[in-house]
Amino acid sequence: MPEFDAADVRRYYDRHTDNFVAYGRGGAVGALHRAVWGPGAEDADAAFRYVENQILEHLRTLPREAESAHVVDLGCGVGASLCYLAERLPIRGTGITLSPVQMRHAERRIQEAGLSDRVACVEGDYCALPADIPPADLAYAIESFVHAPDPVRFFAECARLIRPDGLLVLCDDFRRPVIGPAAARVVERFRQGWHLNTLIHPEDLRTLADAAGFDHISTLDLTPYLHIGRPRDRLVATFIALFGWLPLDGTRFGHLVGGSALQTCLARGWIGYDLALFRRLP
Repeated sequence: MPEFDAADVRRYYDRHTDNFVAYGRGGAVGALHRAVWGPGAEDADAAFRYVENQILEHLRTLPREAESAHVVDLGCGVGASLCYLAERLPIRGTGITLSPVQMRHAERRIQEAGLSDRVACVEGDYCALPADIPPADLAYAIESFVHAPDPVRFFAECARLIRPDGLLVLCDDFRRPVIGPAAARVVERFRQGWHLNTLIHPEDLRTLADAAGFDHISTLDLTPYLHIGRPRDRLVATFIALFGWLPLDGTRFGHLVGGSALQTCLARGWIGYDLALFRRLP
């Protein structure tokens, strides 16, 4: 059994989404994921859109006409990524989120962007997708795969959803070699604080994808393009060091504990941030 079921993850995002949008560095553009200062990302907006720009490039390689492409965001947050894509290509988009709070944010964002005729957000579980979602030419998950209670089921649903020769893009945290109990404890604080179930090695990801009928095309390690140890991150680390004797993991501060642990994991090379591309086999 997974440690965090769908209801746990739903409560996590219902509790924190408003603050993520109001106070997070990417909240102004609706980005709940990290900024990636990769090639060409000259300002914060571009860094927060770096992953979406990678997805745009993959969309342009699809054999189907862009006008008919259907894109599904598996764990869509507040819908900002789908809106960004739909403003640049004439796609149709469907976002899936467990959180009714996120769905309300997404519906408002889609309406304000004038995209209600092409983009929709539905409340649902990407491990048990609603049957009426049309087949996807491309599906992606940005920092949501790690919440999957069952990665086998996740890939089975993706195989059912994505057309033959369609694409699956996963951008998320993946394990690197961890040596020693101290390192394992920090990784566990990250996992607990952020309610993660599927924190696996890249090789295991490829094995799961292969078993579900996906061909691994490429994996891009984005870790070197993350800004680690920003002033805010150091402030949070100081707070945790001062009040670490409190049971913070079980409180509304748990995500801060997890985020601080992630900073350590990234800096020490225990966790990497990868963008993996797969093609659905015929």
